[in-house]
Amino acid sequence: MLAAKNIEFNYDKVRKFEFPDIQMKEGDELLILGKSGSGKTTILNILGGLLKPLSGEVIIGGSSLYQLKGASLDKFRGKNIGIIFQKPHILAPLTVEENLRLANFFVGERGKQNEALLRELGIFEKRKSKISTLSEGEAQRVSIARALANSPKLILADEPTSSLDDENATIVIKLLQEQAKKFQAALIIVTHDQRVKNFISNQVIVGGTL
Repeated sequence: MLAAKNIEFNYDKVRKFEFPDIQMKEGDELLILGKSGSGKTTILNILGGLLKPLSGEVIIGGSSLYQLKGASLDKFRGKNIGIIFQKPHILAPLTVEENLRLANFFVGERGKQNEALLRELGIFEKRKSKISTLSEGEAQRVSIARALANSPKLILADEPTSSLDDENATIVIKLLQEQAKKFQAALIIVTHDQRVKNFISNQVIVGGTL
């Protein structure tokens, strides 16, 4: 379902990243661990179609990601990849359900599962609320719901537990795992948070040892 091969990237002559190859089937889980500056977010952005690598290839569901250009890449990413950013990328002036419908609109989906998603994530009663009125934890759940709104094949999460206490960190990781299982999606979490190691056995360390 996902294959990333010979991926290299550099921001300048000093900061060059080489990443291990990744091969995942539907429903697989992978934890990418690394210190700050190790390239964790870089590899997530490459896998998510947001940052073209210097060399190498990313294949999702048989499609070579960076052979797609412009609007074709945007639509493919919106339909097949759900990204949960470290800081919620949701629109504060809109309501919870409007944020999900916007994600549906960009790829021509009808959003039939939106209501069920909000119920499963425990924020259905907030569906008419503006994002600006939500707590940090509620906004994060909206981010998860928006990432899953189009039933993606690949779910990418960037430091989803970094600002959470132990109890809420456990809740968020289990929510991600449950939703990935529901959609039979591959799940990749990138983090420096050692607590997450207890939940996902398949692990890769980037940028040296932790």
